[in-house]
Amino acid sequence: MSNIPPPFLSRCLFSIFFIAHLFHLSHGDVGSATHYGPPYLPTACFGNDFSMFPTNNMFGAAGEGIWENGAACGRQYRVRCFSSAVPNSCVRDQTIRITIVDRAVSTVAKAAVADTTMTLSTTAYKAIVQGSASLVNIEYTQN
Repeated sequence: MSNIPPPFLSRCLFSIFFIAHLFHLSHGDVGSATHYGPPYLPTACFGNDFSMFPTNNMFGAAGEGIWENGAACGRQYRVRCFSSAVPNSCVRDQTIRITIVDRAVSTVAKAAVADTTMTLSTTAYKAIVQGSASLVNIEYTQN
């Protein structure tokens, strides 16, 4: 038998897990992103109402994993690129905030790669990706 009392052991394990969580680098979900260009209308969320788009053009379309029967419309996400098959494609330490305005499978201008978590507007994609990578791995959190 061990000489360590069980309550002490429990507190130690809890403390270790708590501290490990504080130093964990990823606090969001992980997925993939590609891009699409104009025309951006009509959308599955807002039809032909361009007034629902953010003025800074930082928007995207939700992939099936986050679409949730249209509940994603208008949601905002913080997105950052962390890796790609093309070396040095991610803009280091760059996080953007995008608004979901469409469903990726129904975008008027088809995405560069199908079946991604998010399809970003050209402006949003270029803010986090440099070079010619057409698909990147992202970390995202809903605001």
